[in-house]
Amino acid sequence: MLDKDIREPLFDYLDERYGKVRTIEEKIIGKSRADILAIVEGEIIGFEIKSDSDTYARLKRQIKDYEHFCNRCYVVVGESHIHVSEHIPDYWGIIVVNNENVIVDRDAAQCPKVKIFDQLDLLWRNELSNIQEKEGLPKLANKRRREIYQRLIDKVGEEQTRLDITSQLFERDYTIWDKKLVKKKKKRKSSRSKKAAKKRAHVTHYIG
Repeated sequence: MLDKDIREPLFDYLDERYGKVRTIEEKIIGKSRADILAIVEGEIIGFEIKSDSDTYARLKRQIKDYEHFCNRCYVVVGESHIHVSEHIPDYWGIIVVNNENVIVDRDAAQCPKVKIFDQLDLLWRNELSNIQEKEGLPKLANKRRREIYQRLIDKVGEEQTRLDITSQLFERDYTIWDKKLVKKKKKRKSSRSKKAAKKRAHVTHYIG
């Protein structure tokens, strides 16, 4: 099966299983790109898709990155990957997609290597500020993010912090990011125009 043939049934399955779920596709995590991150209350669940044409060449590296960011992890495959269990840890889940069904061959257990600091790194600056405000922490604008993370965890604990993280990711407004990109592009264009005008102003034409 092709990647696209696996994704659509998988999305339907996630909607049916979790009800309230938000999916983020092709998200950079560490040195890998997560195919799908599913955001549910208090959890980030990772899904690595292996279509029939994919190999396991990068899977070892991908597993390491998924496990730092996700509370639970699944590999999602077509029926050709019959030996996939040999390439993943026992606590990873296995989902098999065929032409008719989505089959949970093995449910995922909690990942023992997930790092809450890495999960906090998924947040935009405004989302982190929202959590600080909600939990009664000062904005600490001049502090490094990791210092803010530690203060947050020290005050409310990891469980509440994860609830806050998933709440912010679930409500993420991508139009904010789009507006920032447009603003940056306009700023770069304006800067280039000013430099070009300055350069033209220093050109001297000699006639002789």
